[in-house]
Amino acid sequence: MQADLPVDLQTELQDVWVYLSASPLLHLTLTLAAYQAGMWIYRRGKMNPLLNPVLFAVVVLVAILISTGTSYDTFFEGAQFVHFLLGPATVSLAVPLYRQFHRVRESALAIVASLLTGAGFAAASAMGIAWALGAGRETIISIGPKSVTAPVAMGIAESLGGLPSLTAVLVIATGILGAALGPLVLNLAGVKDWASRGFAMGTGAHGIGTARALQVNEVAGAFSGLAMGLNALATAILLPLVWSIFR
Repeated sequence: MQADLPVDLQTELQDVWVYLSASPLLHLTLTLAAYQAGMWIYRRGKMNPLLNPVLFAVVVLVAILISTGTSYDTFFEGAQFVHFLLGPATVSLAVPLYRQFHRVRESALAIVASLLTGAGFAAASAMGIAWALGAGRETIISIGPKSVTAPVAMGIAESLGGLPSLTAVLVIATGILGAALGPLVLNLAGVKDWASRGFAMGTGAHGIGTARALQVNEVAGAFSGLAMGLNALATAILLPLVWSIFR
């Protein structure tokens, strides 16, 4: 398309982009705009889980970075404010959890059983499938913590000799797929209890699944946030044990 533009206009557009790309606000604005566009499509689609706004934003931003030749480091310099807000956003999950604490106490035994089963199966099945398909040692380790929130998953992978960057990609992909397909799978399985649905989403799809659960029901969001935190702790303990068996 640029070949059809006059040379002077191409030069002017390039100069404008060079000027804008030097501002950290550009990439922050692009991030927020891409997510808002995804939310608009999501709402217009009657909150269809397949129209996940995070997936839309990721695709749009990756396309922009590739087409403009912008490195991830340059992008992150401008978008790191959003990254900073992940901390307060995670802490705020304690609010719905506090409101549902009486249900958490009543379901303590079921929570422990579900957590151990979910965390163990998520890691073991992923590593087993990767091993069966002939994946290398680093790949098998990297895929193990795919259902854990990214910072913890990357730390686990690195401590076991995996590739944190690969783990980050797998974690994001797992979260998006879990948020998109999780409700459909739970419907097919006949799971109707909001606490059970939320705990399953948090265990399998970490933060992105929790965001989806919070949009649907407060009880589901509370149990999803609880599952996300407990799954990170359980996987950090269980995965080294699972890996020692595989090794």
